[in-house]
Amino acid sequence: MLGIELIRENPEKIKNDLQKRGETEKLSWVDELKEKDRTWRELKQKTDQLRHDRNVLSQKIAEKKKNNEDAEKEIQKSREILEEIESKEKKKEKLKNEIDEKLMELPNILHSTVPQGDSDEDNEELYKFKKPEIPDYQLTTHSKLIEELGVGDFDRAAKVAGHGFVYLKNDLVLLDFAIMNYGLNKLIEKGYEPIEPPLMMKREPYLGTVDLSDFEDVMYKIEDEDLYLIATSEHPMAAMYQNEILSDEELPKKFVGISPCFRREVGSRGIDTKGLFRMHQFNKIEQFIFSKPENSWDYHEELLENAEELMKDLEIPYRVVNVCTGDIGTIAAKKYDIEAWSPRQEKYIEVVSCSNCTDYQARRLNIRMGKVGEEKEKKLVHTLNSTALATSRTMVAIIENNQTEDGSIEIPEALQEYMNGKKIIRTQD
Repeated sequence: MLGIELIRENPEKIKNDLQKRGETEKLSWVDELKEKDRTWRELKQKTDQLRHDRNVLSQKIAEKKKNNEDAEKEIQKSREILEEIESKEKKKEKLKNEIDEKLMELPNILHSTVPQGDSDEDNEELYKFKKPEIPDYQLTTHSKLIEELGVGDFDRAAKVAGHGFVYLKNDLVLLDFAIMNYGLNKLIEKGYEPIEPPLMMKREPYLGTVDLSDFEDVMYKIEDEDLYLIATSEHPMAAMYQNEILSDEELPKKFVGISPCFRREVGSRGIDTKGLFRMHQFNKIEQFIFSKPENSWDYHEELLENAEELMKDLEIPYRVVNVCTGDIGTIAAKKYDIEAWSPRQEKYIEVVSCSNCTDYQARRLNIRMGKVGEEKEKKLVHTLNSTALATSRTMVAIIENNQTEDGSIEIPEALQEYMNGKKIIRTQD
């Protein structure tokens, strides 16, 4: 969430950002928030003065009682002041809740290098790795090839759980785990601490990590429980230090999360959306960093470099795009996407998102840095996240780019040691 200080000091900055994002319906919120904040501060000033007056009265009452004098008049006045304080505190609390509710819905402040645009079609291509190739033989859709090879079953999964699920089988199970083990080990070697988080979160910490619309559109709620299945390990990692102060010496904290992910959204169905690309359940390796504010942009580049290194090791052609204002979402100040080449669709498809959320999540979650007990004001940390490898989309990229003319799948060399030396996936008996 944004800080109220920005509303007070630079409301035009927020308005300009909303214009860039195309969220003009929220422009009036800024002036409304500024007025509510002014009223809240006036109430606070009056309440503080009333508390001071009551303290003075309390001393006077104590003095009179000590001297056996009548203090009834002062006692009655003290009661009246207390009632007035309580009334003003209720108004303050109501205003604070209204302010926070709006602040939670305002998006993060964009970095100056985020390109203007309305949708993912306007994302800015930065560079490519490997020349995209289209083979001179007909490629089979990944979902059809998976079933032909006997390494997955979408129809039986649909019978059991509905669309958006799959039974992975045989070598595809091994490939799924190979991708996870490879990504996990590479990032551990780079000094990232491995985390296997809770797969469910309570609503209150979840509120600190996501766009509020996700509760309706993305998350699965556990019936009769204050629990939601996680959509990515980013979320429980972000909330891990909620309401805590991290020492300067602890930062940066670098984590690599591994978990299943659960998402209600599937999107339109069809020949290219059937299969592994859009799933209700999939596995993912996620990078996450808690950083000092002055270092976060360097770490944003580091996360991207890590994700690119993994893609290069798997020899998957890709491009990096700078995500535009209309596609970036609420939480990130800047986001890169890595898009893998799909030779069957003859286009690039998103496989990695890499975001610097600056202090937006940390303010919601109240994660600060400094020394506990020091009077010096504690600064908010910055949070950053990036996909390392989402196994389902990575498998799509491998299957499409490594599909042979006879319908087999060549396994990238980097993964072969995690698949008992197997080099190719052929029809399973």
